[in-house]
Amino acid sequence: MDKGIEHIFYVLECKDGSYYAGYTNDLNKRLRVHNEGKGAKYTRGRLPVQCIYTEGYETKREAMQAEYQFKQLTRSAKERYLRKGQVTDAITKKC
Repeated sequence: MDKGIEHIFYVLECKDGSYYAGYTNDLNKRLRVHNEGKGAKYTRGRLPVQCIYTEGYETKREAMQAEYQFKQLTRSAKERYLRKGQVTDAITKKC
């Protein structure tokens, strides 16, 4: 895999206030697909969605591990994770 490709773990906030976490290597395209109703089954009934958090990784494996770990958290732990990451991590950004 090319070193120039960034692998992204992202979190969306759905219209109902719920979170959806995913992986992509093209965030703009993936967000567009979600909002067209062609993305994940979970988001289709909760449109529109907006990206509220991203983290970039060098490998797909690392990004997918971050996604998995986030999905294991409780709602309150997810909220703490999002607040902390937006303030402290240089490779983390709000969409």
